[in-house]
Amino acid sequence: MKIKDLPPDDRPREKLLLRGVQSLTESELIAILLRTGTKGKSVLTLAKELLRKNNNSLAMLATKTVSELKRETGIGKDKAATLAAAFELSRRLSYSEKLRSNKKITSPSDLAEIFVPLLRDEVKEKFIVVCLNSANKIIKYEEISIGSLNSSLVHPREVFKVAIDNLAAGIVLVHNHPSGNPLPSDEDIKVTKKLTEAGKIFDIKIMDHIIVAGNNFTSFVEKRLI
Repeated sequence: MKIKDLPPDDRPREKLLLRGVQSLTESELIAILLRTGTKGKSVLTLAKELLRKNNNSLAMLATKTVSELKRETGIGKDKAATLAAAFELSRRLSYSEKLRSNKKITSPSDLAEIFVPLLRDEVKEKFIVVCLNSANKIIKYEEISIGSLNSSLVHPREVFKVAIDNLAAGIVLVHNHPSGNPLPSDEDIKVTKKLTEAGKIFDIKIMDHIIVAGNNFTSFVEKRLI
């Protein structure tokens, strides 16, 4: 049965407009993203099959790349791109919500959960200062440089100005390696030691330094470099 053959109130898009997004099943939501079906299959049938092939797991489907989605029967490049964009937007919203909720940072993994998705696809090296309050909750984070990480680009005065302006009790340094190598360079270690010493003067502790490389990360605390 084609979508146009369903009663208007049962068509996914019309149902959403009439009853709200919470009234739709996962397959109906996916059908809206797909927009059209294929020869012999309605868009709703295509959406149901797509979910069924992924063990009825939206999470499993959402982890697929555009290339993997294109291999699904009935999913061309346009549908694959739409699905991938929707899933990525959902992930980014989730990370933004975690940050906005003022989540308490209890481990390097908590920070990685927030910053890996933000930095993993960056082609330039970025250096971010994350400000924490006395309860280890993120107050604010600020990007202070783009380019190669070295002492000429990242100065203690830049880092601690952010910390002082935001009344931070402690800060975490975060930067990415576009090369994909998560291990700290000699320059990374040198800059971190320099900033750690400066933190003693300002009485603002460097809590950790996180290096993001693709989907991997390295914590200076876990490596005992701080």
